[in-house]
Amino acid sequence: MPSNLKLNYVEFPAINISATKQFFENAFDWKFEDFGPDYSSFNDQGLSGGFYKSDLTSVASKGGALLVLLSEDLESTQAIVERVGGKISTPIFSFPGGRRFHFIEPSGNEFSVWSLTGT
Repeated sequence: MPSNLKLNYVEFPAINISATKQFFENAFDWKFEDFGPDYSSFNDQGLSGGFYKSDLTSVASKGGALLVLLSEDLESTQAIVERVGGKISTPIFSFPGGRRFHFIEPSGNEFSVWSLTGT
């Protein structure tokens, strides 16, 4: 059940919705529901959301929000991201409390994956 005034949904542009869906299905086992040819939504990923047809992209260096996924095995997750077509934009690095990497999915949007220190 949604919580009042809490983050509930996020939307991203997608140059190629089909390629983006396939990437997230293969990399993270996300499930999608299509709403016509120009929109597809995902649920139960910590935050629900969707991808809409657009020639734009969302990257942090240009002011886009950076969504960060949690992984119990960062190296394995990075290998999966690369194997299914993600481009590593920032290799694994440490920061106080954890480690993370950034990647670009097939439609050009930037995401990140992190793990707690020691995992």
